[in-house]
Amino acid sequence: MSKLWGGRFTKQTDELVEQYTASITFDKELAEEDIQGSLAHVTMLGKCGILPLEDVEKIKQGLVQVLELIRQGSMEYSVSDEDIHMNIEKKLIELVGPVGGKLHTGRSRNDQVATDMHLYLRKHVISFVELLGKLQAALIEQAKANKETIVPGYTHLQRAQPILFAHHLMAYVAMFERDIERLRDSYKRINTLPLGAGALAGTTFRIDRHFVAEQLGFERVYENSLDAVSDRDFIVEFLSNASLIMMHLSRLCEELVLWSSTEFQFVELDDAFCTGSSIMPQKKNPDVAELVRGKTGRVYGNLVGMLTVLKALPLAYNKDMQEDKEGMLDTVATLDGALRLFAPMIATMKVNKERMRQAVRQDFSNATDIADFLVNKGLPFRQAHEVIGKTVLYCIQRGVYLLDITLEEFQQFSPLFDESIYQVLQPEQVVNARNVYGGTAAPQVEGAIQRAEASLQVTKQWVENHQPALVTI
Repeated sequence: MSKLWGGRFTKQTDELVEQYTASITFDKELAEEDIQGSLAHVTMLGKCGILPLEDVEKIKQGLVQVLELIRQGSMEYSVSDEDIHMNIEKKLIELVGPVGGKLHTGRSRNDQVATDMHLYLRKHVISFVELLGKLQAALIEQAKANKETIVPGYTHLQRAQPILFAHHLMAYVAMFERDIERLRDSYKRINTLPLGAGALAGTTFRIDRHFVAEQLGFERVYENSLDAVSDRDFIVEFLSNASLIMMHLSRLCEELVLWSSTEFQFVELDDAFCTGSSIMPQKKNPDVAELVRGKTGRVYGNLVGMLTVLKALPLAYNKDMQEDKEGMLDTVATLDGALRLFAPMIATMKVNKERMRQAVRQDFSNATDIADFLVNKGLPFRQAHEVIGKTVLYCIQRGVYLLDITLEEFQQFSPLFDESIYQVLQPEQVVNARNVYGGTAAPQVEGAIQRAEASLQVTKQWVENHQPALVTI
């Protein structure tokens, strides 16, 4: 059978051209979305009297048969049929005869493929919001189990001030909350229907685009036909959001790698999320965390690649835009795999509370509180800073910590020191002294956990309210 578009041509397409220009090897991932869009489109053609209802029913039943072949894995795809649209249409014609060729009335592959990608991303954005919520839930449970666990807080990877481990975990909950907000905000732009724009200028057939939008659960339709077929902003926005999510995951991965090392020993990752060495039998490697960290680069690359493809394209559709799919599909698969692994990896993580406490007592992360102590006694902060710097140096030279030196030694540096300094220096006191909104004090962390749990319920409700609409067959 010749090309479905081949009437104007006098030669067969070169085999190398077919292989180079075909997209079926990757856009078959959009098969179910393509069927959904076609079902809505042909139903509309019948409603508007553009096709006889008997033809509509025959086409719909044929599309259902093609869908079953796809789901069973028995659909045969051909590179000579270029893309998922032509492969499905050709199979439809084989099943129902020439009437299958009427399906394409009033549409183009340009608005068809754009619709497929909107449907595909819409489905996955909902899934990613749900998966991020599950990751937040796992982090919150670990935070609730560690509301009294104190750990060194770091800047420049140097110990800075002691914080609650729960406070550290809740920082990631906050990051992922922003990711959820960005995905939810992008949803309204993804949930816009391009179908009916035709190749670029609309169609002469009196179609009803809003009816199709209603069938497919789209909130609105594109206002401009040129924009509808050439817009890939929604993909760029998704790739950007995905890059931020992967960046947040990668930062947490880096900390998991550090925390699970022999040098830190703050946490132990479950065996199910680690691997061993082929030569060193003692090894337990945090491979999942490392691989998520590594895959962040490919997601960034997909974003830059998409922006580069679009940067100089004239309106409307250009073949360059075929390059929009592989990066999008790869990012969806990469992000989906990472998020599905992360929540159980966090949930099964063991926290070495004693090791963390030991670390806090073997550093100078309580030094700022001594400066604050002196400030409250009336000493200007800059002078207090110098006094504590000299006190710390004194301790370092003697191999001791601030809680180890006597009051007499403290008073060598300032007569303002008294016995209460030892209470000020206790890790629990240092933590709970920071009782300001967003701080690490126990009451503030408890409030943060409660607010995060309330936000989780909002996320769950949003996911329930935005389940993808499927065309009734």
